[in-house]
Amino acid sequence: QVQLVESGGGLVQPGGSLRLSCAASGSLFSFTTMGWYRQAPGKERELVARIFSSGTTSVKDSVKGRFTIAGDNAKNTVSLQMNTLRPEDTAVYYCYANFRTATTYWGQGTQVTVSS
Repeated sequence: QVQLVESGGGLVQPGGSLRLSCAASGSLFSFTTMGWYRQAPGKERELVARIFSSGTTSVKDSVKGRFTIAGDNAKNTVSLQMNTLRPEDTAVYYCYANFRTATTYWGQGTQVTVSS
């Protein structure tokens, strides 16, 4: 069993920054990808950024150059540094982890609100 706990959400003005962190407990031995989805009100959940077990990362086109994902194997954490935030980045952000067994675990979500 794997548990994911997010932290770091909040209210920020447009152009500001936030850093989200996801702490994973349990065995991550067979994970394939970890990362972040987000879901805005009335919209479908969308993949924002992910990191593969190889260390390769990818981010959604609309956040390239603004968001950076990083993993810390020693601490079993995945972070999402979000800069130059826009109102359209407002959403609940969810940490997830996929495994070779085709199992996906989710965090509880953290609210990010970008507003003046």
